[in-house]
Amino acid sequence: MSEENYHWYVVYTRPRWEKKVALNLAQKGIEHYCPLNKVRKQWSDRKKMVLEPLFKGYVFVRLPEASKWDVKLVDGVINFVYWLGKPARVKDEEIDTIRKFLQEFEDVEVIDSQLTVNKEVLVRQGVFMNYRGIILEVSGQTAKVLINSMGVQLCARFDKANLEPAG
Repeated sequence: MSEENYHWYVVYTRPRWEKKVALNLAQKGIEHYCPLNKVRKQWSDRKKMVLEPLFKGYVFVRLPEASKWDVKLVDGVINFVYWLGKPARVKDEEIDTIRKFLQEFEDVEVIDSQLTVNKEVLVRQGVFMNYRGIILEVSGQTAKVLINSMGVQLCARFDKANLEPAG
C-alpha cells in the first residue's frame, strides 16, 4: 500500500491506559504516537522526573484507510475520536509540531483554547442557562465565571462542559 493512504487518527483509551495502549499497538506492529510530557513530581522524600501522557485518554495511530477499524480490537482502545461523523484525521504537520514542542520543553500544559480567561461564554445548563458571562479563571474541569444580573455581578464556578464560547 502506498504511503499516501496512511493517515493519523486519534483513539480514546481506557482511563490511564495511554502507555499500555501504546505498548499493545507496538506489539501488533501498528504505528502510533503517545506524546509523553516530562513532569517533575514531588514526593515526601524525593523529586523525580516522570513521563506522563500529554493528552489524557488519547493516543494517535497512523493507519491505512482500509485497515483503520482493526485498531478497535487492540486491548485498551475504546473508540476513535469522531469529527463530523467520521474518525477524525490529524495532519502529519500537527504530529510533527507536538513532537518538536515536547523535545524542546518540559512540563507542558494542555489548555482548552475555546475557554480562556477574559473570553465571553454562554452557560448551556442549569439555573443560569443561556446567561452570558466572562471567564475569570480556569482550573481543571471548572471555570470561574462572572455574570452580570439585575445590576449586580455574580461569580460562580461552572463545569467547563456546561460552557460554550459566546458568538
